[in-house]
Amino acid sequence: MLVDSHCHLDFPDFKDDLEGVVARAKAAGVGRFVTISTRVKQQPDLLAIAERFPDVYCSVGTHPHNAHEELDIGAAQLVERTRHPKVVAIGEAGLDYHYDNSPRDAQEQGFRAHIAAARETGLPLVIHAREADDDVAKILRDETAKGAFPAVLHCFTAGRELAMTGIELGLYISFTGILTFKRSDDLRAIAADLPADRILVETDSPYLAPGKHRGKRCEPAYVVETAKVLADVRGVTPDEIARQTTDNFFRLFAKVLRPE
Repeated sequence: MLVDSHCHLDFPDFKDDLEGVVARAKAAGVGRFVTISTRVKQQPDLLAIAERFPDVYCSVGTHPHNAHEELDIGAAQLVERTRHPKVVAIGEAGLDYHYDNSPRDAQEQGFRAHIAAARETGLPLVIHAREADDDVAKILRDETAKGAFPAVLHCFTAGRELAMTGIELGLYISFTGILTFKRSDDLRAIAADLPADRILVETDSPYLAPGKHRGKRCEPAYVVETAKVLADVRGVTPDEIARQTTDNFFRLFAKVLRPE
């Protein structure tokens, strides 16, 4: 079994095909999905999907692009919204200096609030980090000094230093279809060197379709392609990568029910 630890099933791209998307993923061996929040105020939409499909779970949080829109939602409100049994993670939150769609101080404020919620609940924080390695590392070190919290650096495309900082602080690292791109040699080199008990796979669908699907709408079934490349660069079988990443997922996303 594989797990898509990060997708966006509430996005309009899937509106008319959600049943098919989930069915194709299950046929490909994907047994669990986490559909990730980008706006807390849209949480009812994610909950509706998670309640509709037994194998789908969700998070609660505000993407850094939208941080300035939800600064009124602090750690306490995030914690309260995790009471639902299908809410299994906090985020995605973090820093995005590529687009700077939200002021950087707002991104940091939101990031730290989400960290506080992860620390209090014990639910994993899904971290978005783009072109902000130094500041992400600084905040992670600052906040870990206040108390540890579970987290994953999702859709990892950053440098080796941030990856190693994450590992040092007890975080997990998750890879998308970007791992399969021709120009991702540096990323594959990082993926080859990480501890086996800290790696995850995801799609970030509907974005970042891997390999032969590149240029098309991505969907959770395609996590299989990323897992194959991850297995290849690490010198193990696809079955072993499936076992490792799935075990890691259930260790980190401990609220998700594991199939018997």
